[in-house]
Amino acid sequence: MAVKAETRNGHELSPLNVRLTDDGAGVTVVLTPAGSVAQGNEERASWDNKMQFMLSIIGYSVGLGNIWRFPYLCQQNGGGAFLIPFLIMLVLEGVPLFLIELGIGQKMRLGSLGVWNTIHPWLGGLGIASCTVTFFVALYYNVIITWCFYYLFNSFQYPLPWASCPRLENGSAVPECEKSSETAYFWYRTTLDVSPSMEDSGGLKWWIVLCLLLAWSVVFCIVMKGIQSSGKVVYFTSMFPYIVLTIFFIRGITLKGASAGLVHMYTPKIDMLLNPNVWLDAATQVFYSFGLAFGSLIAFGSYNPPKNNCVRDVILVSTTNALTAIYASVVVFAILGFKARANVDKCIFNLKLTDPIAANSTEYLDEHCSLAKQLDQAAEGTGLAFIVFTQAIVELPGAPFWAIIFFLMLLSLGIGSQIGILEGMLSCIFDIDFFKRIRKQYLTGFVCITCFCVGLIFATGAGEYWLKLFDSFAGTIGLVMIALLEMIAVMFIYGHEKFTQDIEDMTGYRPGPYWQITWRFLAPVIMTCILVSSIVFRILNKNTYMAWDANKGETVETEYPDWVMVVAILMVCASIFPIFAVFLLRRFQCLKLDVDIHQGAIRRIDTTVSTKEMMADVDLDEYHDDSEDEDEEDCPPSRQRLGKTFKMEVMDF
Repeated sequence: MAVKAETRNGHELSPLNVRLTDDGAGVTVVLTPAGSVAQGNEERASWDNKMQFMLSIIGYSVGLGNIWRFPYLCQQNGGGAFLIPFLIMLVLEGVPLFLIELGIGQKMRLGSLGVWNTIHPWLGGLGIASCTVTFFVALYYNVIITWCFYYLFNSFQYPLPWASCPRLENGSAVPECEKSSETAYFWYRTTLDVSPSMEDSGGLKWWIVLCLLLAWSVVFCIVMKGIQSSGKVVYFTSMFPYIVLTIFFIRGITLKGASAGLVHMYTPKIDMLLNPNVWLDAATQVFYSFGLAFGSLIAFGSYNPPKNNCVRDVILVSTTNALTAIYASVVVFAILGFKARANVDKCIFNLKLTDPIAANSTEYLDEHCSLAKQLDQAAEGTGLAFIVFTQAIVELPGAPFWAIIFFLMLLSLGIGSQIGILEGMLSCIFDIDFFKRIRKQYLTGFVCITCFCVGLIFATGAGEYWLKLFDSFAGTIGLVMIALLEMIAVMFIYGHEKFTQDIEDMTGYRPGPYWQITWRFLAPVIMTCILVSSIVFRILNKNTYMAWDANKGETVETEYPDWVMVVAILMVCASIFPIFAVFLLRRFQCLKLDVDIHQGAIRRIDTTVSTKEMMADVDLDEYHDDSEDEDEEDCPPSRQRLGKTFKMEVMDF
């Protein structure tokens, strides 16, 4: 069969439409240099050993959310009963998508951008979209590390600066602190010097700027040489949090009130399982706790040897992630139970001084000094770490020691996750040929400096409000959409049969019915539910944030200004726009606007789009047999050279 294709200038992955049959069937022909094989990228960096890989991926997956998000969800969604939907969603959603990202990265040995371009040029926008989301998340995630640095530095003193309210010249406590609490005042006024609203920036806070510069400097030193440098640090960042958690666990369970905290948390409320929001919270927590769709897992997998058993790795890391979340929640609620008991004892002591009769009344105590009410005061995120938990630390003997190791633990968790986040973003950038000419240290430094400059918005008086905005919009809808499209791309474009065979070739284990059902049906349905519910929630509910009211000494719910919502919408659009932009550019062959992403292997695919694989591993021998050798001398010289330089990929649509 003769093929006549007109040569065109542009990206080698951009489709060239030609006609091969009389009935007008469209065929996409893609030519790339035959010497560059994506799956066999010999120059790609690799892990020094298996332990380094496991610690890196555990350090990335086990992050701050395991400490300050999961315990809150357990408390709010049925206590111990929440473990049921959490584990179910872990099995049906988290583990399958985890293996897809890790497996496809290991097979192709490319970053996120290169992987989706190799599967199909029209999917190239997925890599850019994940890189964009990763950039937004990296901006504000490092601010949390910044706050941990500030608290760590303030922990080297006794008594701790948040142990008591500052005093005025007349000896009385600052009114704002009296109306709130010592730890809340230190957080909102001393640390953040927070503004009353987002419309009042409050200017840059020099101490936060310096800590932010330190945070980005530390991160740069860790990731500047890729896994060659970051791989050494993960031995500390991944293992130290478990040491600290164990120390807190041993101390926590011996404290007065610890058992009350644990009973309060893990007492199952089975009726809560009938609430669909509980299942949605479980699915969302699983999705974010694994760090899916950032491109980081694909990058980590690409540094593995081709025969690494990624199935075993996925099961081990998933189990570790879940057990760490449960273990951390035990530690957190043991300490919070101690704090609640201490507050109740203080309440009773003060009541005995002011009203001895009321102090002997059980009904009065249940209303004003109730242990249950103390335990019901739920907190998550920064509120749990910097306000509630710090108050509990003050009550411990040797409080500075406990504060130091606690914030060192948060730093280790944050830096471990930040390493993975940046690795996902940088691997996408290095998949673009133009940037391969630049030394990795220089490009990494430029990225960190850019992130620091943009991140200065979080060092203002309204910094915490901006962080909550980014956390609510930058990494939610766009990230879930990317994950859903990734799963569809691998299962229905690359082909579930092809991917199953890839896993068997790499590990010797052939994924069975569980994997097939979750990959092709259950996980996409769960991801769709999360995506739809996220969009509906944003549409039906007012978008608000909690602003600090210094006069009341508490936070008040405040609506976002219209211009801030425009910024939020632009962030969401920036996260998903590349997906459609690249698709349209390559579908309609706007070659002048395309860029050179990577050099991939050339394969011939004889499949449909939806059911069979669009890629196949082939050798040059598949296109070069003895009969071709006999006819080669009769071919025009240009065709002979083409046959030696290029292989051809044909995809029928």
